[in-house]
Amino acid sequence: MEHQTFEIAGPVLLTPKKFGDERGFFSETYNERVVAPLIGPQKFVQDNQSLSKPAGTLRGLHFQIDPMGQGKLVRVTRGAIFDVAVDLRRSSPTFGRHVAVTLSAENWRQFWIPVGFAHGFCTLEPDTEVVYKVTEYYAPECDRGLAFDDPALGIDWPRPAENYLLSPKDRTHPKLCDLPACFS
Repeated sequence: MEHQTFEIAGPVLLTPKKFGDERGFFSETYNERVVAPLIGPQKFVQDNQSLSKPAGTLRGLHFQIDPMGQGKLVRVTRGAIFDVAVDLRRSSPTFGRHVAVTLSAENWRQFWIPVGFAHGFCTLEPDTEVVYKVTEYYAPECDRGLAFDDPALGIDWPRPAENYLLSPKDRTHPKLCDLPACFS
């Protein structure tokens, strides 16, 4: 499995091998023995899947606080996304900085986003399906968000902010300067 790390410690971009022939392809999308040395030992407890019908759908930036902090292993099975992880670890030298990658069914990449990061994505194609494994169960009482369009984050989203389809909840998340300390 190919992998790439970033200047911000924690997130990792993984690319599983694909074996193809005239019938299609086979890929081992997750193997703990292969992935654990790259992202550390993880216990995945839940798989999630979303379908975003129009291109320009934005989901995020989301995270869960402790004791239910979630690490996420994200991949796209149809379409493409611009995927973002923002470092919310107050003690980190990269607090408030982000990593952005493009994931697609074509490039077959997976993005590991550890606990301590806000996560969000926008769809680049219609009918995009995103599948991700998480290390903790969804807990509404620990669910939080960060404003995707906060200028302090410096995220260069592929579209202007007013051109995204967002949930009402995602329109009201606080900016980084208004976010209480969530991760030390």
